[in-house]
Amino acid sequence: MQLDLTGIHQLAAGQGIDAETVDAALAEALRLAYLQTPKSSKHARVELDDRAGTFTVWARDEIEAELTEDTPHPASGLGEEYDDTPKGFGRLAAATARQVITQLFRSAEDEKIFGAFSGQRGNLITGVVQQDAKDPANVHVAVGEVEAILPRREQVPGERYRHGDRIRVYVVNVARGLKGPEIIVSRSHPELVRRLFEREVPELVSGAVSIMAIAREAGARTKIAVHANTEGVNPKGALIGPGGARVRAVMENLGPEKIDIVDWSKDPAQFVASALSPAIATGVQVVSDKSKTAIAYIHDDQLSLAIGKEGQNARLAAKLTGWKIGIESSEAHAAKLAAEQKATQGAEQQKPQEQA
Repeated sequence: MQLDLTGIHQLAAGQGIDAETVDAALAEALRLAYLQTPKSSKHARVELDDRAGTFTVWARDEIEAELTEDTPHPASGLGEEYDDTPKGFGRLAAATARQVITQLFRSAEDEKIFGAFSGQRGNLITGVVQQDAKDPANVHVAVGEVEAILPRREQVPGERYRHGDRIRVYVVNVARGLKGPEIIVSRSHPELVRRLFEREVPELVSGAVSIMAIAREAGARTKIAVHANTEGVNPKGALIGPGGARVRAVMENLGPEKIDIVDWSKDPAQFVASALSPAIATGVQVVSDKSKTAIAYIHDDQLSLAIGKEGQNARLAAKLTGWKIGIESSEAHAAKLAAEQKATQGAEQQKPQEQA
């Protein structure tokens, strides 16, 4: 039966699909279509003739073996192949061919998209917000001809995404979904802030400065710990930039979110003290290295600053350092130490009197 295989191969070649792949998919699809026809044999194969532009359905019937005393349960055999191409099969074959080509083209396009974006995982990309009435919970972001998904869990609380707005997003994951490649992006991921700074700060790209840790409550505040790898470089100054230009450029992409840049240190006490910025710790006592617990002592007039609104500053400092941080009053701690010292001195003075 006739089928324009040459034309099909040419279309497929334009999409980068080889003839062998097309023939295999087409033969299997035609075989399945044949099985749906009346009185079809379940043992069949489809042979394509590329030169003649034809195909033939070759079928074989089951032949039951004779019962004998030696073989009470004989296995069925297969007869000779014969041409069982149904009459009037051409219309169904043409429709099947269209479906196969469409599916192959879609798969080829999906592979191109997946290949292009699989290397973008962990990167920053720019897209345009698209509205989708069928999917109100998620924001669709057009990146070229591809749409990425910004799920609700990756959105910033209070941030509005208007149709046509250009936004920068962080690529969280690229996977093969049921409907093709699934590109998940984020606006709330801490690494989004890192990538934004890398766009503005040459020292991060060169390796002169490193971002050692990031703690973020998206839409509200982010703390970043930085460290200089090159002598003479001011890591905080590098991220802030001349006149605050660099950090301001990053904040323009984050809306009202505030950014604290602090010095990282190997010394847990110093790191904890820095992490509580803008409050100034008069001292930090490491309670346990094993459980990573410390107490920071803060002047009374800065206690609320150290704790932050609804505990945000202390919470972010703990997340940034990985330590459990207790905050106590410096004045109360000093008074307690003085009382303990006075009690100790009193006890020492009491001993000679008792001995006398």
